[in-house]
Amino acid sequence: ATTNSAKVEEMSRFVVATVLGLASQAAALQVGFRAPGVTAPRAASVVMQTQVESLVSANSALIDELAKIGPDVSELTRLRFAMQFPDPAEAKAAMKENVAWRAGAGKSIVESAAKAVAEATAGGGWDNEPVRLAAPHATAINEFVSPKNILTLSTAKGDLVYVIRASGVDDKTMMSKVSVDQVVDFFLYAKEIHSLVANARSKQSGRLCNVIFANDITGTRKPPDALFGKALTASSKSFEKLYPGLAGPTMILNLPFILQAFVGLFKPLFPKSVQARLKFTQAPVLSKLGELTILTTDAGKRKSFLNEIDNLLDDGFYATKGNM
Repeated sequence: ATTNSAKVEEMSRFVVATVLGLASQAAALQVGFRAPGVTAPRAASVVMQTQVESLVSANSALIDELAKIGPDVSELTRLRFAMQFPDPAEAKAAMKENVAWRAGAGKSIVESAAKAVAEATAGGGWDNEPVRLAAPHATAINEFVSPKNILTLSTAKGDLVYVIRASGVDDKTMMSKVSVDQVVDFFLYAKEIHSLVANARSKQSGRLCNVIFANDITGTRKPPDALFGKALTASSKSFEKLYPGLAGPTMILNLPFILQAFVGLFKPLFPKSVQARLKFTQAPVLSKLGELTILTTDAGKRKSFLNEIDNLLDDGFYATKGNM
């Protein structure tokens, strides 16, 4: 019994470590996504426009205050700051840090991301090659981060769905070729890309678009590499203040059977901010896939998976009932 208990505890901790590493940084890891554009029916756009306008109106005082700190920061970004940090002092401190980073240490990352997105959308669709090639240290890192293990899809409403299969990332080999700082730069660049895409969608549709994280635990047998974990920790400290308000539900999918009965025990191991967005469930369509690449090439499988995600979220974003 003691051996089984220790095994459950060990497995619980590596699942948590994996999810915190790849779920919270999923967006950062994915720069190989398919065309992010979404076309909503006109009637729906009219309805959704009210959502953004009402959010801006409800947070207008703080949004205006933040404009004094970051006059060049878009209204949508200021809205996300206001919603993430309702305490004015905290919001202003985060905005100051953001503005300072963008003008200093992050300037080259921000400029590269803006240029890459402009090139990616120049043809009216989305050409991801400029984005992948412009990523910091792309030659080394892109060898390990690809649509085989991490990719991005779109919901009908325009939210981004980042699908991560942790077991497909050879982080140990990757970290033997790149430094912690190089990986952090890569994460920050990718997060800037995602911010630009999410804000563009929100502006186009009038609906504040979020990022849904779909973390597939299928095949995961070990925790992240120590150096990779260090890079994730270092970058995550910056993400909350540099890119607030992008995260939506965090779904932990296809948890090993041995852990399904212990969700209530290891859920507290996650930070409270993550706990509020967690949903543990099974995703049969996803679990039966080999490499994730097929979701970008097979329209039928992609539709089935997105329907699966929609159904799981409709069942109750915070629920764990009946899905284990």
